[in-house]
Parts: sequence; C-alpha cells; structure tokens
Amino acid sequence: MGTGRFDWDEIHRKVQAVGVAIDSGYAPGPEESRRILQRRAAQLAQKVEKEGDAEVIEVVEFLLAHEHYGIGSHYIREVYPLRDYTPLPGVPSFVLGLINVRGRILSVVDLKKFFDLPAKGISDLNKVIIIGNETMEFGILADAILGVRTIAVSAIGPPLPTLTGIREEFVQGVTGERLVILHAARILTDGKIIVHHDI
Repeated sequence: MGTGRFDWDEIHRKVQAVGVAIDSGYAPGPEESRRILQRRAAQLAQKVEKEGDAEVIEVVEFLLAHEHYGIGSHYIREVYPLRDYTPLPGVPSFVLGLINVRGRILSVVDLKKFFDLPAKGISDLNKVIIIGNETMEFGILADAILGVRTIAVSAIGPPLPTLTGIREEFVQGVTGERLVILHAARILTDGKIIVHHDI
C-alpha cells in the first residue's frame, strides 16, 4: 500500500530484513553500516503523512513486558542492539546505564521500571530505541522490536482505564488492537524521566 510518494511495504520489508540480520548475528562493515543507518533514518524520519483522506502516523512497535507499545518514528534516530552497557551509581532504578553508540555516550531508560511493569531479564532480543529532538537524545530499552506500522490517527482512542499512575502521563492513546502509543515529545522533556549525567 503506498501513499503516492513512498512504497511503505518495501520500506517495512527492508527495515524487517535489517532487524533479522542483526538478530542472526550479521555484522556489516563500517561503510555498509553507515548506508543502512542512513536508509533507516530516511525511512523513519517521515512525519505524519496523508493516506487518501485519512491522516496517518508511522510508529515503531515494540514489547515492554507483556504489552505492545508504539512510538512515532519521526522521534526515532535509530534502533540499536543492546550489547554492553555501563551501570551508573546514584541514579534512579529505571536508568539502565550508559551505552556507546559509535562514540556517542547515551543514557538508556528502562520504561518497564519507570512504568512499574513486570521486570524481565536482559536477552539477545533487547534493543535500544534511540529517540531525540532538538535538545535531548537518549535510549529506551525494548524487550523486542515487532516492526513498523502505519496507523490512522482516528484509530487512536483515549488511554484505557488500566493505564493509570505514571503511565497515564506519557500515553498519547490506545488503538483498538491495544497498541499503546507513547507521547514521545513528553518523554523527551519531562523532568521525572530526564537524568543528567552529572548527578
């Protein structure tokens, strides 16, 4: 299904192929990595598009504990495999630690702990979704990446009554398939979740 400008099916196939390659241990060289990341950035940097008469938004869908979450792709810089991280002393428990992404040192937030969801051990499936805006950039720990989806804005309803407490502040809405759409702009600016490295 296309919008006239983009072949979304082809984009989704390419993104999924990269994910499968990463999961199977494929390690591209520096030049190929740059090309892959540039293509992925171009694919994920598209803002809300018009599809026919319906306004749509593209999200990356991922798992947190047993729940499906989505975050707008235009906030996503890249998806990075979690290999090593450095724990930080004296920070809140929801801060997993620091990772080095090609020379950039980024903090990683475990939203499961922040949202008080059931804990789950770290595995090879864990990925870091690096989100950012003009002033802030950090990673969100995901239990697994499920893919990229295009959702009609009209299909996003209000948060469910069960999404109470701290989660309610960071949820934009929920689809009929119970995909929880996170409010990325709020996550990137809220003082409760932003941790300065000089703590």
